[in-house]
Amino acid sequence: MSGHGFHVHGPHDHEVEHVAHHGGDKFTARVAVLTAILSTVGAIFGYMGGHSQNAALLYKNEAAIQKTAASNQWNYYQAKSNKQNLAELSVTLTTGEAQQKFKDAVERYKREKEEIKAEADKLEAEAKESDHKSSEEMHVHERWALATTLLQIAIALSAIALLTRKRWLIGAVLLAASGGVGVGIMGYLHL
Repeated sequence: MSGHGFHVHGPHDHEVEHVAHHGGDKFTARVAVLTAILSTVGAIFGYMGGHSQNAALLYKNEAAIQKTAASNQWNYYQAKSNKQNLAELSVTLTTGEAQQKFKDAVERYKREKEEIKAEADKLEAEAKESDHKSSEEMHVHERWALATTLLQIAIALSAIALLTRKRWLIGAVLLAASGGVGVGIMGYLHL
């Protein structure tokens, strides 16, 4: 409504306003209340869908960071392997004290590589787990999105029922709403 007395609203709004100001039949009042309830539940489902999508993206980002860290560890492992190979070659080419120094270096590189490998394996496992969590959250997001869509369909059908005064359409409204709530429960339960 503007300050100049000009008022624009849809037919559904008109029916709801008419019932509020002038009373009306129970059909109109019940459909208006049903529509308000469906809108509220739909808003909650929409919020939950956004939350699960954000969680999926967060897990996917975490997986990418862990994969990068694991790759860095494997590069470090390869660098230690190269140094170990050079030290092993030096053992063959030297004698005496120098040879013992290179033998000690070979053993040190072996120990260091074991630690580096363990860390790289750990990071890869964490990345895999984060990828799995991301996939689970995307599945839940799809449930919330479907539930929200079904509730939006129910709201649209309730508006059509209200405008056409076709009581049989309420069955379709309840069917779509039931489907939406059912899928929403599946999303909540992570099914």
